[in-house]
Amino acid sequence: MATEQLRGTLERILYTNEENHYTVAALMPEDERQTISIVGNLAGVQCGETLQLEGRWEVHRQFGRQFRVEKYETVLPSSVTGIKKYLGSGLVKGIGPKFAERIVKKFGEKTFEVIDQFSGKLRDVEGIGPERARKIKEAWSAQKVIREVMIFLQSYGIGASHAAKIYKLYGPESIQVVKQNPYRLAEDVYGIGFKTADQIAHNVGIPSDSAFRVRAGIKHVLQSVQEEGHTCYPHDQLARDTAALLAGSVNESVVRQEIVSLANENELKIEPEQNLVFLPGLHRAEEGVAQCVLGIVRAPHALPPIQIEKAVSWAQEKSRVQFNEAQRQAIRAALRSKLTVITGGPGVGKTTIVRAIVQILRAKQCRVLLASPTGRAAKRLVEATGGFAQTIHRLLKFDVQEHRFIHDRGNPLKADVVIVDESSMLDVRLAHNLFRAIPATASVVLIGDVDQLPSVGPGNVLRDVIDSGRVEVVRLTEIFRQQQQSQIVSNAHRINQGQMPDVQTGEQGAKSGERMAAEDFYLIEQEKPEQVAETIQKLCTERIPKKFGLDPVQEVQVLAPMHRGVCGVSNLNRVLQHALNPDGMAIERFGRIYRVGDKVMQTRNNYDLDVFNGDMGRIVQIDMIEQKLHAQMDDERVIEYDFTDLDELVPAYAISIHKSQGSEYPCVIVPLLTQHFLMLQRNLLYTAVTRGKRLVVLIASRKALSMAVANNSQAQRYGLLLHRLRKA
Repeated sequence: MATEQLRGTLERILYTNEENHYTVAALMPEDERQTISIVGNLAGVQCGETLQLEGRWEVHRQFGRQFRVEKYETVLPSSVTGIKKYLGSGLVKGIGPKFAERIVKKFGEKTFEVIDQFSGKLRDVEGIGPERARKIKEAWSAQKVIREVMIFLQSYGIGASHAAKIYKLYGPESIQVVKQNPYRLAEDVYGIGFKTADQIAHNVGIPSDSAFRVRAGIKHVLQSVQEEGHTCYPHDQLARDTAALLAGSVNESVVRQEIVSLANENELKIEPEQNLVFLPGLHRAEEGVAQCVLGIVRAPHALPPIQIEKAVSWAQEKSRVQFNEAQRQAIRAALRSKLTVITGGPGVGKTTIVRAIVQILRAKQCRVLLASPTGRAAKRLVEATGGFAQTIHRLLKFDVQEHRFIHDRGNPLKADVVIVDESSMLDVRLAHNLFRAIPATASVVLIGDVDQLPSVGPGNVLRDVIDSGRVEVVRLTEIFRQQQQSQIVSNAHRINQGQMPDVQTGEQGAKSGERMAAEDFYLIEQEKPEQVAETIQKLCTERIPKKFGLDPVQEVQVLAPMHRGVCGVSNLNRVLQHALNPDGMAIERFGRIYRVGDKVMQTRNNYDLDVFNGDMGRIVQIDMIEQKLHAQMDDERVIEYDFTDLDELVPAYAISIHKSQGSEYPCVIVPLLTQHFLMLQRNLLYTAVTRGKRLVVLIASRKALSMAVANNSQAQRYGLLLHRLRKA
């Protein structure tokens, strides 16, 4: 069947698969008054764009007649309506919907010609003075180059949003850079992976067996395994995986040779004894953590004389809490040892211990610094101790110009004791930056729950430090009497011990399959993903606000094991955004809708903006004219995002359980289905349950719940930190 041509304005994006860019959208054809459905790979298209499409009509059994796109390009609209939508969509900086209306009303179909060649005439439009006219002209000129870049890249599956990022990074040289070395995109541009860069390289004529390509593949594999928590990778496995990635273009022996060549050029590091390959930055970080930890342990104590038993009794009297023996031991260790780890689950009194340690040290006029990996955990430290606490990033103070932390080995922190909460979240990079800034004479106390999920980033720092035998470790197991009434706490400990949560007591719930263990822990037994998603929506919009008085956006957090699927993070965010925040000003970027009032989360460290992976907030303003989005984060700061940076910011009505580490929420809802079998592990469920402060709702099949509780296997993380600590 012959293909057909279609041209129109993109009205709405209904669905986008973020992995393969499959998109379902509504298009308004030229000279038509009713939208049609279009489907296909439409990477990065944005509402307001005019698309020239090539494809075929088909009839879907469920959705009816739709146009399947095989090729597309964005073009400038020619109709007055199309021009108005294009300019008002936020694609040209300096022009929002109101100015678009005025400009098009004044110049009609000649609008683009006026902006491009006679921009001085823009001053004839109400509200546009010389400065705004100049800015619009500059933005239009930049947009022309972006459009050239975009047209060049579209055939490689890169859409307008990423084209704008590429232009922002490389400027007018963008096309030349991409043609000369497309693999730079995978390293330099967040959101563009090796496979896309490799496709461009193929199309511009780079041979499939070139050393250039092999080296890019090797680095891509190493960067990919970082995301699984590894700091390094076995040489042979790296060669096999890279050869497989390159689809047989080169054999493993060629890859091995390039690995050695990269190591000789200091672009990789190889530990010959274990035959493990590192990226240089991770190698430095892992070696640095080991050196710093051992340096702190070996250095002399700098604290003033403390009569420890008297100090413990004084703190107990002051806090009006009866310490158990393990708590006393933890306080003694923190006052006596250079580096102490205090670990334990919820309700065992870690907060009480931190408060006591801080009270004793302050009474002795010691300089105490309190920090944690996340803002939420730092806020809890403030509440627990009455002192000042901050995130590790802010403690170390990042210099944007120098692109490094101000506090380091040459400019250490002024501290006698550094206390770090939620230490299970420390990956090897953050741990290195922290430890190298702590003076060797200072004492360090690491507080954390080693049974939770390991850090999102590479390494397993807390467990390796504990297992090294180099530091004093106190494990707390006894639940505080006042916490024993909480089924959240008791069930978390049951799960951690390999037992099913206690949900058999209490009365049968209002719905079939729902049982209540106490007022803070519920299990709703369901198996069908569509039914679970519907239940989550009803819980957030109706049942939890009505029964518990909790704000569904601010106080309820959905935690999902995976990103994909009906009950994955991506789909649940679409469902909850539509249910909880359907109205208000919105834009579409990177296949996602951003609306004023949305709950959002930062997904990577951005030192320029001083916002970090896992930080959460709410969208408070969208400026279509300046192409800026403002989000107020949980620490009350308002962060200004350029529209091109919004791939770092995602809706957060639902987040992954991994991303919830270090945070507590009044209520958590956790779907757990057999479809999640790849992720059904005890520490995952344990971490999810311990995030809930007042209410936990599991929506699970009995089989999935049993699988998670029974599975205590943990994926091995390749790394040498434990070896380095033991060997020294």
